[in-house]
Amino acid sequence: MRLLFLPSPRFLPAFCKTRQRNLSANHKRQRGKEPPSERIPIRAELQPIGGEETEPENSVINGVEMEHFVNHETNCKDEDDIMTDVEHIDGYNLGILSVSAVETNGNVEHTDEQIVNGLLLPAMTKALAINIDGGQELSNVQLEDMIGMIKNAERNILLLNQARVHALEDLRDILGEKETLQGEINTLEMRLAEADARIKVASEKKIHVELLEGQLKKLRNELIARGELELYENQNKLLNEEELLARDSYVHSLIKEVDTLRTENLALNDDIQALKSMISNVTDTDERVTKLEKESSLLESSVKELESKLLVSQQDSSKISTLKDEYQELWEKVEILQHSLDKATKQADQAILVIQQTQDLRNKVDKLEESLEEANVHKVSSEKMQQYNELMQQKIKLLEEHLQKSDQEIYSYVQLYQESLEEFQDTLNNLKEESKKRTTNGPVDVTWEFWSCLLLTIDGWVLEKKISNSDAKILRELVWKKDRRIRDAYTGCKEKNEREVISTFLRLTSSQASSGLHVIHIAAEMAPVAKVGGLGDVVTGLGKTLQKKGHLVEIVLPKYDCIQYDGIRDLRALDVTVESYFDGKLFQNKIWVGTVEGLPVYFIEPHHPNKFFWRGQYYGEHDDFKRFSYFSRAALELLLQAGKKPDIIHCHDWQTAFVAPLYWDLYAPKGLNSARICFTCHNFEYQGAASASELASCGLDAEQLNRPDRMQDNTSPGRVNPVKGAIVFSNIVTTVSPTYAQEVRTAEGGKGLHSTLNSHSRKFVGILNGIDTDAWNPATDNFLKVQYSANDMQGKADNKAAIRRQLGLSSADDQRPLVGCITRLVPQKGVHLIKHAIYRSLEMGGQFVLLGSSPVPHIQREFEGISNQFQSHEHVRLILKYDESLSHSIFAASDMFIIPSIFEPCGLTQMIAMRYGSVPIARKTGGLNDSVFDVDDEAIPLHIRNGFTFVTPDEQGINSALERAFNLYKNNKQSWKLLVQKDMNMDFSWDSSASKYEELYTESLSRARAAASST
Repeated sequence: MRLLFLPSPRFLPAFCKTRQRNLSANHKRQRGKEPPSERIPIRAELQPIGGEETEPENSVINGVEMEHFVNHETNCKDEDDIMTDVEHIDGYNLGILSVSAVETNGNVEHTDEQIVNGLLLPAMTKALAINIDGGQELSNVQLEDMIGMIKNAERNILLLNQARVHALEDLRDILGEKETLQGEINTLEMRLAEADARIKVASEKKIHVELLEGQLKKLRNELIARGELELYENQNKLLNEEELLARDSYVHSLIKEVDTLRTENLALNDDIQALKSMISNVTDTDERVTKLEKESSLLESSVKELESKLLVSQQDSSKISTLKDEYQELWEKVEILQHSLDKATKQADQAILVIQQTQDLRNKVDKLEESLEEANVHKVSSEKMQQYNELMQQKIKLLEEHLQKSDQEIYSYVQLYQESLEEFQDTLNNLKEESKKRTTNGPVDVTWEFWSCLLLTIDGWVLEKKISNSDAKILRELVWKKDRRIRDAYTGCKEKNEREVISTFLRLTSSQASSGLHVIHIAAEMAPVAKVGGLGDVVTGLGKTLQKKGHLVEIVLPKYDCIQYDGIRDLRALDVTVESYFDGKLFQNKIWVGTVEGLPVYFIEPHHPNKFFWRGQYYGEHDDFKRFSYFSRAALELLLQAGKKPDIIHCHDWQTAFVAPLYWDLYAPKGLNSARICFTCHNFEYQGAASASELASCGLDAEQLNRPDRMQDNTSPGRVNPVKGAIVFSNIVTTVSPTYAQEVRTAEGGKGLHSTLNSHSRKFVGILNGIDTDAWNPATDNFLKVQYSANDMQGKADNKAAIRRQLGLSSADDQRPLVGCITRLVPQKGVHLIKHAIYRSLEMGGQFVLLGSSPVPHIQREFEGISNQFQSHEHVRLILKYDESLSHSIFAASDMFIIPSIFEPCGLTQMIAMRYGSVPIARKTGGLNDSVFDVDDEAIPLHIRNGFTFVTPDEQGINSALERAFNLYKNNKQSWKLLVQKDMNMDFSWDSSASKYEELYTESLSRARAAASST
């Protein structure tokens, strides 16, 4: 703390600074700098003792109000020559005289230097030497001495200020006169400068006149020769008159210079022709010269007057210079005082630092004492540990003795075990012999590809009319049950021709009891050969699981030109064509067969001039309604001509929703009437509505079906809605999660079909999709750099490092969390929240990888801009396309996986992410609400809490989930590891979902059979 002393307002100093204005270029003076003024509060103990009251702000000093001095500061600052700084200090406190020192043109008179040096300086120097700290108090003796010194200093300062008041009054009068003179001088200087400029212009014009005179002489000779002398004389008279007017006293002074210029202008004869054009301007030029010469004469007289006034002002300035000398002496003394004050302040600061250091040392001593106490406690505990170790050593000796005894007992047990093992081996051999006898006529464990290929072969014989439908049915049942006899017959006929093979198979025909259901899926997608979204995964995953449960499952797909042929085994075309009706004509369809993921698949290739499925893409064509209504009818025609009698025909989304009305209106009457129709809508956002007239192309009666209780669109009476038709005509209607089934029965979620769904609510159910745990298995995934499992997590860290290298992300911090996102960039998926999550993850110290593209042009362009922004960023990477291999790597590498969907019927990525140990951050909607449960939600059983969820689709919602996830990841590694292991061990396979479909199939068939038997 620094001690500063402030004077009483009675002794307030006022100083003026005079700013010297230049009279000429040779008279310039430098302005002094103001020293900084510094104030620091003082302690209450140093207040003056006595009954004096604080004087008011506008106090009177010798009849002169202090307010006058304050106002005088403002007035001085407005003037050009004088600036006065006044510092006003309220209160009757102790302090320092703060001086605002400036330069003036004169010195202050009547200042008593002895008072300043003898009284004020010693008093203040002694005061400044006092060092005060918050923790110490002055003694009573020091305080009394200080108060006495302060009172003496105040009295001396009062005398000094009175002298200064008189000096300032005299100075004010002098400076007032000087201000007036300075203003006049400035005005004359400006006018003198203007006169100089005009004289220069006039001299230049005079030179031009003289040049023109020489030119006129030459022109006169030429005009005389041409007979124009009379005209020339008239012009010459005018010029002579103007010349006489232009001459004056100032021009005559320049005659000598003009003569020299005339001699120089003789060399300019070549410019005569150019100057002829300027003759017309001579008159105006001479008039201007005349005016300039008149003004010049006036300026000369003004200059003389200014010179006389300048002499007077110089005399006045000599008087002011004496004042300046005295003022400068006072200022030097004040600087000495200020220097003393600075030294005292530094000493006070040093004292404060010493006290602070002392306090720090005390704190350290306290800490050392505490540490010493803890050390004593540890010492006591170590002595106890030593005693405990001695006891343990004694116990170890006892255990070693006991171990020796147990070894002997174990040896005896081993001998008994060996004898028992020999008996077990004999028993096992006997069981193997019995097992061979039992499996002679039982099912054979051969790959599903083998049985699917065999089934497709039998169907090909039926379509080619090489065997009857009844024989084909028997053979299918043998394949269905994996009968050893048909396997042996097929493998034994590899060297035979087709006729011999058929005859061998016909010998096997006999009545066989069917033990499973025959399910045919008619769909527009199937993973991995024709996949756009989750639909393809569902068809494959559900089909494989039903097949494992002993059911016969077949798939019918369009044969796209962009299909992934490398995923199809044994692809071949049947030697038969199937004709189907469309637009009033019959069109041929080529049938291809092959196996995909062990499932038998029929591919329909239309021979239609519009090349419906040779467009280079699956969806998005202008005639999609025609393309898929054609395919739906061709698929049913294939089943009819192949003599199939399926139990369930399962169609998916609007692309094959036509199957339901086509089946009941056209094909059930033709004999294809054994099946129940199951329709699954994967997303009610897409309904395929079109003009009612287009329905007639596939053979349906548009007039009969375009009714409110059938296919008429609920929002547009002139259009038909395939999804509505499937809901009405199907025996079973499902969607892909229980929560989504509830959402679509509302006006907001149903997209116009909520009333229809509510009318058919008895047959409508939501079943959560599963994932193919064989295809999505980190322990066997060939796309990964390193395979891993829930029990061996090191591989996940290796995959994280690998993808960082692959994408060029920073690997400096291994613990930096990686957030993944794999999605289609459409509004449904919450693209604005995905964009926000990129920046928010970066702010919280994470990395972000996005894989996906958008069919919406402006969204694609927006994310391309973001991708370019982060192109060389070390923590963010956007890959705006779909890459199957890269998707597996991102699932394996990411620590968190974000799914901020606005609505999500089911969603598979959250299940796949958990399978690979990536914790999901999802919005509570649709299937996400049925599969992701918040770790902080105490209303949910602990064993199924597996991620972080939020409700509101805004930035605050996703921020909350992200921040909680980052906090757990960074601050509780063990809890995070347990959460990851729990997610990887959760069962998201198709087993439970397929069982629910199996139950629906069976119940529907039972109701149909009961209804048939009752009639």
